[in-house]
Amino acid sequence: MNTYRPTIRFALLSVCMLMALSAVGQTNVAIRGRVVDGVGKRVMLGAYSDMLTRREVGLDSAVVGDDGSFVLRCYANYPRLVFVEIECYSQSFYIEPGREYEVLVPEFDWDLNEKKNVYLDPVALPLLFQNIDDSDLNVRMMRYEETVDSFLSANRERVDFRFHPDRRVFKELFTLVKNRFVSDDEADSFFGRYVDYSMLEMALALRMESRAKLAARYVEPIRYHDESYMRFFLEVFSHTISGGTKKVAQWKMAEWIKKGDAAGWLDTLGLDPLLQNEQVRELAALEALKEMFYDKSYDRHGVRLTTEHLRDATKFADHRVLAESLLASFDLHERAREPKGFTLPDVERRMVNLADLKGKWVYLSFVRVGDPNSIKELETMAHFRDTVYRTWPDVVFVTIACDREFQKMYHLLKNSKKGARYNWTWLHFDGDYRLLERFGVTSYPTFVLLNPEGKQVYDYTPAPASGILLRGPWIKNEDNREWGTYKF
Repeated sequence: MNTYRPTIRFALLSVCMLMALSAVGQTNVAIRGRVVDGVGKRVMLGAYSDMLTRREVGLDSAVVGDDGSFVLRCYANYPRLVFVEIECYSQSFYIEPGREYEVLVPEFDWDLNEKKNVYLDPVALPLLFQNIDDSDLNVRMMRYEETVDSFLSANRERVDFRFHPDRRVFKELFTLVKNRFVSDDEADSFFGRYVDYSMLEMALALRMESRAKLAARYVEPIRYHDESYMRFFLEVFSHTISGGTKKVAQWKMAEWIKKGDAAGWLDTLGLDPLLQNEQVRELAALEALKEMFYDKSYDRHGVRLTTEHLRDATKFADHRVLAESLLASFDLHERAREPKGFTLPDVERRMVNLADLKGKWVYLSFVRVGDPNSIKELETMAHFRDTVYRTWPDVVFVTIACDREFQKMYHLLKNSKKGARYNWTWLHFDGDYRLLERFGVTSYPTFVLLNPEGKQVYDYTPAPASGILLRGPWIKNEDNREWGTYKF
């Protein structure tokens, strides 16, 4: 069982209810909780839209009341993995239809994210289940995983790749797990399949079984709504198509994709014995299209076109849904550079809207006041501030202080000797962790350059010390004909 979900994200956390029955107000799962020291904090309940794209979708949210309590509700017609998130801390677990869960978040140091980078070194939300028995799905998964971990630790030399791995160790572990955790009458239950597919994933990772053998023996029948099965299926076919196959070289694959000829491409994939089943072939092709979209060997427009053609031509309803989800994930990636708005308080607590700066080049800096690296870059900005503002009046600096306490920013600007040097727009993030996610802020300082239309210019904006302030794309010369191409 996953005990926490990392908070680094590449997609927006949707606040709409994507499950159809939830959309009309029907729920059959409730999570009742209490946060010891979290009055006023927002609690989010999320899940993956599907295992192919792993887009995070919001199922419900609530604000912790004065008594420390909250209630989250959603609908499920099969067991699924969800996560509860407060600020930048989260915990994942499985829910089952018709269940009500009681959870407790004990006293917790919410300021941990100001003492360490919780994105690079994640800290789980301490979510404790109340009134739960041994038959609960999560308890059983935890005990299964503890057994596996203990067995592998005790037999680590037998699976160490520095030596010759002993294939018998996997068979011993499989027998131990099946005898201890899965009875004959529940072999085809969700938990039974979770054990089977996680063990098969382990066999693949330890190279105890080949992809070809696992694909030939275990991928049929396809179980779209079983997350453990889908995770196994996608791992088996990971990069087995996009990197080229024995029958079709990658360059030939790229030609098919560039034309957007989904039918011809799928027929070609059918030459592979493991992909002769049409349903398996299409699902593996969707995984390959996801990989191709981020692979420079493939034409991105062709990948999108091929996905659209597959969606329109498939006779499998689940594949139409997955293709739509894949296209939505492409849109999310491409919209990452599009304008992102916010309204935040300045040092006088006046609200400032980013839209008010449209028409300007906005050099955003996300900092922490007590962070030495942030201060160094702020000093560089202060050194060049007058030159930039005088020479290029359409460039503005906007710094967003991401310290939990507003007073840290106020003290720096109003009461310290250096405050007068930082004479540009300062705002406080006001506890908006969704804002930090939208701008991809996972460490400090982080810089984002917005063009006059409000679109992000770079995937990774250079820091002031790089020299960007005197050579930025706002300078109309031959070296900066293309935004995003930066020459030093």
